[in-house]
Formats: sequence, structure tokens, C-alpha cells
Amino acid sequence: MKHSIKRQMITVFLGLLVSFVAALFLINLWLLEPYYIGNKKTQFIDMYGELNQAIKDGILKDGMLTDEEAAGHLAFHAEKNNISFLVADGRGGYLTNVHDKEQLKNQLLGYLLNQAQKDSKILEDTEEYQINQSWNPWNQTEYIEMWGELEDQSQFLLRSPLEGIKESAKISNRFLLSIGSILILLTVVSAWYFSKRLTTPILELAALSDQMADLDFNAKYKSGGSNEIGELGANFNRMSEKLESTISELKSANNRLKEDIEQKEQLEKMRNEFLGNVSHELKTPIALIQGYAEGLKEGISDDVQSREFYCDVIMDEAAKMNQMVKNLLALNQLEFGDEDIVFERFDLTALINGVLQSMEILSEQEGIHVIFRQEESVYVWADELKVEQVVRNYVSNAFHHAGMEKVVEIKLRTVDGKARLTVFNTGAPIAKEDIEHIWEKFYKADKAHSREYGGNGIGLSIVKAIMESFHQKYGVNNYDNGVEFWFELDVQ
Repeated sequence: MKHSIKRQMITVFLGLLVSFVAALFLINLWLLEPYYIGNKKTQFIDMYGELNQAIKDGILKDGMLTDEEAAGHLAFHAEKNNISFLVADGRGGYLTNVHDKEQLKNQLLGYLLNQAQKDSKILEDTEEYQINQSWNPWNQTEYIEMWGELEDQSQFLLRSPLEGIKESAKISNRFLLSIGSILILLTVVSAWYFSKRLTTPILELAALSDQMADLDFNAKYKSGGSNEIGELGANFNRMSEKLESTISELKSANNRLKEDIEQKEQLEKMRNEFLGNVSHELKTPIALIQGYAEGLKEGISDDVQSREFYCDVIMDEAAKMNQMVKNLLALNQLEFGDEDIVFERFDLTALINGVLQSMEILSEQEGIHVIFRQEESVYVWADELKVEQVVRNYVSNAFHHAGMEKVVEIKLRTVDGKARLTVFNTGAPIAKEDIEHIWEKFYKADKAHSREYGGNGIGLSIVKAIMESFHQKYGVNNYDNGVEFWFELDVQ
């Protein structure tokens, strides 16, 4: 990224270090020599004080040092500060710390005759001494020099070369460039490492915010930490949980609002249809129960086996009526909106596995080969209990119509924010004239087969009612070798 924090941090740290090294280089280049000269002036004045103190103490007298220890002290002080000195007593006697004193004698004589000042730059001038910056043409070297009179009227000259400081400045600059290059490299590596540690959790938070913007609240901040970014990540996680809960409540409220609007328009029509369908469907089982019960009462047959058959028919029809009444009550609650629908986020893959596990005995009894290969979790928004009822109806219906091949295949895939579940069973396809009616209450495409396993034409009506209460799509597809039922749910 062009304006990433990592790049900005590396640029800032690198810029600061380069600026710091450049500043040191320029300071070394421009200010080191003046600083050295100022410091050397202080050293000259100290040496001047040492010589005067030696005169006061009687150690330096008539250009001669009378104390060897004092002489060693003066020599050490001069050598430590790189100072050459010459003291002339005016009677031909000289005290110096150099072997070749002729240059110092000539330079001092030049100052006394006011000749050396022409090529010198005066740095400080007092009644006792003068400090100059001069150029020596004999050895092509620049010096800092101090000359004047001591307290005993002796003449003196102190000298220190500037060439050393210039060479030191060059060495120092080369050293700064070498060390600066290494520091710049280390700074780039360090800045990259620490900026990576800083920006990695920030990038994680950015990705998390993108997912939250797409209403995906499954992702959480996992880097942790006790600093400000870690606290921000914990706040993101709390916000994600609260937003998920709020959206769940909003979806439920929105769904209830839609239901209220539709309920008023459909209420009367549904009641009339319900009463008519119940009356129609209950006629056959009631008639059978009544007929067989009257036969038992009148003693049509004294055969024990026949009486047991009559009782079995009555019990079977009563059980079918009981199941039909339960389904009708469930359908009635759905269509009349008497039951609240609670939207929540749950794993549809786990729900399907649970339904198949509960129906495993039935599949074994029927000899059904069930195929479901989905392993990855798919999270959807809906009422989990009602979705389970839809899945159970689809799978049960597929078991009963699986034909000779007896294969039921369940697939789950996600496309464009929707999870689509398909339940396919081998067998004969549904007739074209029946396709548009199979979702109607009490409609049976294969009446003989439906009665054989106890079907009453309500299961798919319940599916329709549930899916329409979710405001989601559902349907059926015919194939040459079977039938596929499907429905969709929101994943966000």
C-alpha cells in the first residue's frame, strides 16, 4: 500500500537517522575546527599559568628549571596537550621541550620584531600575551601559537599544529559515514520488524472491520495483547457480538412486521380453506373406523384373525388421523402467524447431520443409501427448529419415493450470500400436471403410494408455510432418474 503505516514508519525512522548522521557530518566538518581552536586557547592559557606559577615558586629562574620533578610536570602537561613551548630569558638562555628549537626561536623573534603578525590571524590579544593562527611556509603547516612575556620579563612561545585536528576531522567523517551506513541498514531492518509487529494486528482489525461491514460476525480478533491495539481488538469482538445480537433482533422484528401485513389479507381465506380441507381429509378415516367398528359390534366374523385385522385397521386409521391433526395444528400455527419466529445464526451442516443421524434406523429399514459429503460449517440466519422440520420433511419424503435404486443425495452450497440445500431421490419424476399442486394442502400426486406409508399431503404444505414465513425461496426440480427438492437461506 502506498500510504501504509509500515512504509511511513520506515521512512520516518530512516529520514531521522539520515538527518542525524548528516547533521553530525556537517557539524564535524564546520564546527570541529573552531571548537578545537577554542579548546586549544584554553590549554595555552593553562600552560601560560603553569609557567608563571613555576616562576612564582622559584622553580623557573633565568630560563632554567631548578626542580626536576617540576620540569617533568611541565613536560607532561605540554605533551598531553600537544604543545611545543620555548622560554627565552633575554640573556641567551632557552627552555624548551623540543629537540630542534630553531623554528620556535625564529618564530618568537618574528613576533618580537612584528614580522610574523603579517601572515597570522589574531585570535586573542591581551597585555600579557597574544594568540594567533598562523601558517608556516617552511613545513607547509598551520599552527595555533601564543606568545608574550612571563612575570619575570622572559619571552615565551607556545605552539600546537592544526594539521592533527584536520586529519582527525577527515577520519571522523569517514567513520561517521561507515557507521551511519551500518546504522541506516540496521534501522531499516529494525523499523521493518517493529512496524510489522505493529501493523499486523492493525491489518487484522482492518480485515475484521471489512467482515463486519459485510455482516459476517463469525471472525474474531485473535492477536490479543495488553496494549492499546489489544484493547481495541477486544472492543471489536464485543461490538461484533452486540451487532450480531442486534441484527438478529432486527431481522426477527422485520419478519414479524411482514407477517402482520400479510396475515390480515390471508386470515379469512386460510380459515375457510382449513375447515374445508379438514372435513374432506377426515371423511375417509372416520368412515373406515366407523365401518369396521360396526362390523366388530355386529359380530360379522367370529374368526379371531379377522377381528384382529379389524382392530388393526381401526388403530392404523386412528394413528393417521392423530398425525394429520398434529400436522394440521402445526400448519395452522404457521399460516395464522400464531407462533413466533426467532431468527438466529446456526450451523446448517450440523443440523443436517443431526437429522440424518436421527433417521438412520428408518434409512436402514428402507434400505436407503444416503449421500451427504459436506464437512465445512455453513452458518445461516433462520429459526433453527423450523428449518429442522423442513429438512426432516424433505428427507422423509425422499425416503418414501426413492424407487428401486433407493439413493438419497443431499448437497449444500453457498452462492451470492445464499445457502442452498438440495435433497435428491432416485425414482420416477413427478408428473407435470402435479408439479404446481404439490405444495397445496392435502394434495397427493400418488394417492395410492401416499396412503401406503400414511402420507396426508400436509408435509410439503408445512415446508411452504415455513419458507414463506422466512420470505425465502424453495422449489422442486424433475430429472429423468429422480426428483430434487430445494430451499435457500441467508448466510448474512
